[in-house]
Amino acid sequence: MVREQYTTTTPGTSLETPKNEYVYKIGIYGWRKRCLYLFVLLLLIVLVVNFSLTIWILKVMWFSPTGMGHLRVTKEGLRLEGESEFLFPLYAKEIHSRVDSSLLLQSTHNVTVNARNSNGEVTGRLNVGPKMVEFHGQQFQINSKDGKPLFTVDENEVVIGTDKLRVTGPEGALFEHSVETPLVKAEAFKQLRLESPTRSLSMDAPRGVNIKAQAGNIEALSQMDIKLHSSDGVLLLDAETVRLPKLPEGTRGGSGISQGLYEICVCPDGKLYLSVAGVGSTCQEYSRVCQ
Repeated sequence: MVREQYTTTTPGTSLETPKNEYVYKIGIYGWRKRCLYLFVLLLLIVLVVNFSLTIWILKVMWFSPTGMGHLRVTKEGLRLEGESEFLFPLYAKEIHSRVDSSLLLQSTHNVTVNARNSNGEVTGRLNVGPKMVEFHGQQFQINSKDGKPLFTVDENEVVIGTDKLRVTGPEGALFEHSVETPLVKAEAFKQLRLESPTRSLSMDAPRGVNIKAQAGNIEALSQMDIKLHSSDGVLLLDAETVRLPKLPEGTRGGSGISQGLYEICVCPDGKLYLSVAGVGSTCQEYSRVCQ
């Protein structure tokens, strides 16, 4: 581009008319111009490619005004439709399923649920593995629908809050230490058996032990001795017949020879006592023991 300068004069003045003078050239010419056009063309291509990729990503990820894919944003929070896979930890205040379906947490190895305090320390952990379910915490509790504790475990004790504890295993229940319960009862038409294979079996109660069989017999078997002891009271055998089939019987001998045998005597009030055995009965109706 060439620019020329012109000078105007007023009448009555005489000025020399300047000659045409070239000042300078402006603009881009040559290879610079071609490079500029090429750069602008590359920017347009990149812009079109980015816009196309953005549209493709929005289409593939199912973006919509309410969410992305199966994820929907509602007033209550986030809602996932169908199956979802999380590759990293998930932090949430509450997770629940739809009203008409169940909640399923599935993993190829294990499922771990952690509870942390404000400092980030784990205070409770539930780990569901392929072979074991582990819980780490101060207390584990299972409640019913109305909030009643059914099963509680802590470091000191295990509490079962149901009205009835039922053991259905064929071998029964094995207790390594003492058991405290108000009632031990078998199922209908089944036998109740309390057994200690290698040690003794002891039943203690501050106000008495009641053993009842309404449709069968009661048997007490022991390799050594069976002791029925009442610290404060009497031992009552209330039955039509009380039999001692293996009680040794004495033989006829001279007067005053007891052969180390004793006779069981019964007082009118039902009290039992021993008397040295003789040729005849040595029991007395008005013995000093019965008074």
